[in-house]
Amino acid sequence: MSRELTREERAAIRRLVTTLCANYDREYGCLPLDCECYMLGKCWTGAYCRYFREAILPTDPALEAALTREGPAPETRSCAVCGRPFLPEGNQAYCSAACSEAARRKRQRDYMRKRRAGR
Repeated sequence: MSRELTREERAAIRRLVTTLCANYDREYGCLPLDCECYMLGKCWTGAYCRYFREAILPTDPALEAALTREGPAPETRSCAVCGRPFLPEGNQAYCSAACSEAARRKRQRDYMRKRRAGR
């Protein structure tokens, strides 16, 4: 069953098509179809351009999961360190191991600063 795309999903699709699609030209639109790009006017989930689905969509895993999953859009979280959206696995708070390590270092610095001030 298809659902309406959210504003963020439409903006992400537009950004991906205009920056990464090899078949898109600003002046002519979709080069193989010789018309305006089908993906730029997309409002509902369902059928997608094959090139977009196979070559471009995998570059944005959060958007890919939101568009290919049945039912409502999955909940994404913002990384507590860098702010990027990601699909959490369980109680995950950070998008990557690097962000997790940066948060751990910051907590450790704050702890030591507080401990030294108490002496």
